Amino acid sequence: IGALVLATSAVQLANGFFGTFISLRLTIEDFDTTMVGVVLSAYFAGFTAAAFFCTDIIARVGHIRAYAALAGMVIAATAAMPLLPGSLSWFALRAVIGFGCAGIFVTTESWLNAKAVPEKRGRVFSLYMVGTFVALALGQLLIGRVEIASAAPFGIIVTLFALALVFVSMTRVEPPQVQTVAPLPYGLLARAAPTAFAGAILSGLITGAFYALIPAWMQAESIDQQTIGVVML
Repeated sequence: IGALVLATSAVQLANGFFGTFISLRLTIEDFDTTMVGVVLSAYFAGFTAAAFFCTDIIARVGHIRAYAALAGMVIAATAAMPLLPGSLSWFALRAVIGFGCAGIFVTTESWLNAKAVPEKRGRVFSLYMVGTFVALALGQLLIGRVEIASAAPFGIIVTLFALALVFVSMTRVEPPQVQTVAPLPYGLLARAAPTAFAGAILSGLITGAFYALIPAWMQAESIDQQTIGVVML
């Protein structure tokens, strides 16, 4: 699972940096407050949409091709952002990035789930979660080392996503056979585990607002970038 964990860690390193960076960048762009919130929400809208469509994408083309297509989508959308400055274009591009990132996670985790034998599945996913969340945290440290107003941060993010694509494309591990599974209706899920269902929604509201808005608030309070990065870490 080394290649998959390494690839997803590169994605999360980019994601940790990207989320905080875009929050800071929007505070210096000429967007009104409402559009800042809309653009920051676009990532999560795309992320949610991917949950409905990624199963079909993987079933149609397989895990490796799905991963390559979704990572390529994120790379293209990220590279386009400094070329297309504007609230509507950034809203669309951030939604595409959210869709692609969710697809990458679904592809990776379904791959790991299919390959891990039952007695080692807990250990496999523990290694995966530790690796990816350490990377997500470390990505925040890049904030203090870049010029937020320049195009350089977009180049760093594109490079990290491209590395993830290389790691997965070069893996020698056979991808799992795609199997058709019946969908789980959300109503059934809510009735079967109402506390977990409600808790997941509440957790999403809190974490989405925190990661998107706290960096922008700190910058508005004239807190320096390096401190912002450490707080987000």
